[in-house]
Amino acid sequence: MIYAFGRYELDLATVELRSDGKLVDLEPQVFALLALLVANSERVVSKDEIIEKVWDGRVVSDSAVASRVKTARQALGDDGKSQQFIRTLHGNGYRFVAKARVLRPATSAAESNRTDAALADMVHRLDRMSRPSLAVLPFRYIAGDERYAALASALPDELIADLSRLRWLLVTARGSSFRLRVPEADFGEIGRLLGVRYCLSGTVEVSADRLVVLVDLVDTNDGAVVWADRFAGRIDDVHSMREQIRSQVLMALEIRIPLHEASLARLAAVENLDAWSAYHLGLQHLYRFNRVDNSAALNLFQRAVALDPTFARANAGMSFVHFQSAFMHYTDDIASAIDQGRRFAERGLELDPLDPFVNFTMGRTYWLEGDLETSLSWLERATDISPHYAQGIYARAWTEALAGKAFEGREHVDLAMRLSPLDPLHYAMLATRALTHMASNEDEQAAHWAERGARSPGAHVLIGVIAAAAHTLAGHTARARFWADNVRQRNDSLTREVFFRSFPMRSEAMRTRMDRALVELGFR
Repeated sequence: MIYAFGRYELDLATVELRSDGKLVDLEPQVFALLALLVANSERVVSKDEIIEKVWDGRVVSDSAVASRVKTARQALGDDGKSQQFIRTLHGNGYRFVAKARVLRPATSAAESNRTDAALADMVHRLDRMSRPSLAVLPFRYIAGDERYAALASALPDELIADLSRLRWLLVTARGSSFRLRVPEADFGEIGRLLGVRYCLSGTVEVSADRLVVLVDLVDTNDGAVVWADRFAGRIDDVHSMREQIRSQVLMALEIRIPLHEASLARLAAVENLDAWSAYHLGLQHLYRFNRVDNSAALNLFQRAVALDPTFARANAGMSFVHFQSAFMHYTDDIASAIDQGRRFAERGLELDPLDPFVNFTMGRTYWLEGDLETSLSWLERATDISPHYAQGIYARAWTEALAGKAFEGREHVDLAMRLSPLDPLHYAMLATRALTHMASNEDEQAAHWAERGARSPGAHVLIGVIAAAAHTLAGHTARARFWADNVRQRNDSLTREVFFRSFPMRSEAMRTRMDRALVELGFR
């Protein structure tokens, strides 16, 4: 996408600012700041949002934000006095005030042919997409009653069986990994011998009636610990601990390996991203739920599919992008976004019908049409395939809450939050917990959970709507007004119709109460 204003063009695809066709040098953070302001020119962007989107929520000073704004102004020939492009609204944030229009890059037939030829050559030269690979070593038994020594083999053996169900991960068979029983593992050598990128190892210790299990996930390239955890309890509780360890390890790998892959991908030149790296970089943009990052995610998923047309999850990623465009109303052509979301989900299913993420994206496309029953069937399939898939479990809970199934929804969202307390969609899980209380007319509890969701990192504007309505139903006038004002600052065109299109409540009583609250708050 290209934004044009004055003599300038801001090209999101090539990450370039051009003035009369000539490149203007910009630091990456300054470009990200300018892109954020231009894409949201219809509203004021707060300093908190800038920090969240440009600095990924890291702690930075107001002066750091002001410095980047000053640099962006200088690149546009603007200054703090004239403010032709970027206006400061003291106490509120910044707004891009120049009129920007969206251009589509024009490509001649000859250029297109050259691009296709170059792409074909690139695909021919690159190996097929390489999935992350993992070896689970036998754990070390370091002390205690020899009756329990078998745990050191039994726990990793169960983990191998469970991890082998993850379609995106290559897991070395027990027969190979269990041959490497060494007191001090050389992870680099293990990586070379088994041809794996990651190694999961651990220790088991029994002292008196206490059982302690330590687990480490290591990058075999450099020996860095990607994730580690400690599990402790009574030896009599070993079977419940087994389930806890299995669940936590599965969810940690679902989150930590993709995050690690994405951080490594950021160190590579964009031109050298392979399909897997491009996909995981796209996920990082996708979960930020804003226009600029959604567009960046689409570009990266498209790159992944171009490099490996059989990459099911990259197609599912594109489905998620179009789902988000429709769900958040980034486009006026909602029907087209729904159609694209369905098409890419179907393509993912053709390639890998047993991938839980692919089934998850297919189920979410039916949300957009208000078909909660069909959506639920796909989401149940996703969690049947992978019972520890937290986002699939959360999505089931969301669907059940909107259908008025408060008890089932609450049970599933609580499980999702236990399985994945650091999930990028954790704010949505909290808001879903609020919806389950709304469905049961438990307004105080709904307000509590909605407040937590709206205040969580990454929460998008629709979560603020839920918080405003929940506080209204609970009689918390000041908090309701606070969140209603927050919503209007972020999107002053958001209406009740837009909200209910994204949240198709099938419980008539629940929808009526929510609608009444939004009317009271002045939403059209």
